[in-house]
Amino acid sequence: MAAAPDTGKRCVIWFGNPGAREKVMLAADGWQVRAVLPQQPAEIGMRDGDVVVGLIDFRTSSDSELERIGRLTAEHRHMPLFALTPADDGHVLHPLLSSCQRQFPHPPDLKDLLRQLQLVGQDSPAPVVDDVMATLLGESDVMLAMRATLRKLAPVDLPVLITGETGTGKEVAAHALHRLSPRGSRPFQAVNCGAIPSTLLQSELFGHERGAFTGATSRRQGLFETAHTGTVFLDEIGDLPLDAQTSLLRVLQEGTIERVGSNQPITVDVRILAATHVDLERAVEEGRFRRDLYYRLNVLRLSMPPLRHRQGDIDLLSRHFLNSFRTRHRIRARGYTTQARQAMERFDWPGNVRELLNRVQRAAITADGELITSADLELAGDGTPDAARLGNARSHAERETLLSCLQQSRFNVSACARLMKVSRVTVYRLCRKHQLTLETLR
Repeated sequence: MAAAPDTGKRCVIWFGNPGAREKVMLAADGWQVRAVLPQQPAEIGMRDGDVVVGLIDFRTSSDSELERIGRLTAEHRHMPLFALTPADDGHVLHPLLSSCQRQFPHPPDLKDLLRQLQLVGQDSPAPVVDDVMATLLGESDVMLAMRATLRKLAPVDLPVLITGETGTGKEVAAHALHRLSPRGSRPFQAVNCGAIPSTLLQSELFGHERGAFTGATSRRQGLFETAHTGTVFLDEIGDLPLDAQTSLLRVLQEGTIERVGSNQPITVDVRILAATHVDLERAVEEGRFRRDLYYRLNVLRLSMPPLRHRQGDIDLLSRHFLNSFRTRHRIRARGYTTQARQAMERFDWPGNVRELLNRVQRAAITADGELITSADLELAGDGTPDAARLGNARSHAERETLLSCLQQSRFNVSACARLMKVSRVTVYRLCRKHQLTLETLR
């Protein structure tokens, strides 16, 4: 394999067996490999401009050695970590594994390992590998593309409209956009526009003067004032009332706000991020959302992919959530059965990453054994939620009972109703529900 240029800028910090063939292969490919023995971890020598990735060999490191490695890598939390794991990486239980952006089971695909290392310099995932950014983890093509877009948008001081289904991580993406922007050390204020009564929303956003309304006993700053020089995140912007939309438009156009009960403009310097799970273009056409505001907000756009489109990420996320949960709570669960992992892969996840997180945490608490089952996750073996499975069984039984009674009554609705002890209207309704046509059955 040909050595890549600029080798001094391409560095791997190697944690593990210094004689491993992968370490030798990386050096032959032009990477500068700095070995850090897990028995005696030393300070990582990192120079400005280095493209550095930590490669942890879980195959040869003991739990105590991994603890030392974890403490050392925690001091360099922006360094992306890769993992070399045993063939059955389900037996790797150490929480440090959840911090690794990419895992390579033994024997690793060396070409893939080199390709992923090469991408670090071009598309470093480091900013998204921490607890706050957990829901942005993923190796699927759609997540790699989303993170690349996010990094392009973050430094540009313009509004961003974040779209996606509920539970896809829109607020997490907003935090990332803020943290990676020049305003990252400044205030970040978030508000759910659909969770605040419309009568209080103007006050919440723009503040109020004393005596502006009943109960306003003192002057109060709104989110835009407290976020001055920082970022305001408006979640569920599609639920913003029209009067508040007019005030928000003024902020975007003029950079000023007015407190409720005052006509004195106040200059604010904020970047506005907005998110929605509804179709704003349709809302504009239906007159529920101002067209001019839509174009002001939709300067830059970030789309969050649903979990069902993130091929391969469900396993990565479920492991991460469980390992992270285990470090904070004393629970027995340490992994998943094969059936549980298959059920998660087959499930459609209408609640997306948020639903996966909730199911994993609930299952981790209620599981009786060390491995979480599909029943613990409230998923059937085929990936169907247990509640839906029960509903399907009931529906099937209902249809069979109806069909049996119709046959016994020779498809006489009145006689069938008497057999079932229901009204004739109910029989007709059940026939429609189960798509049974009396004429055809007769």
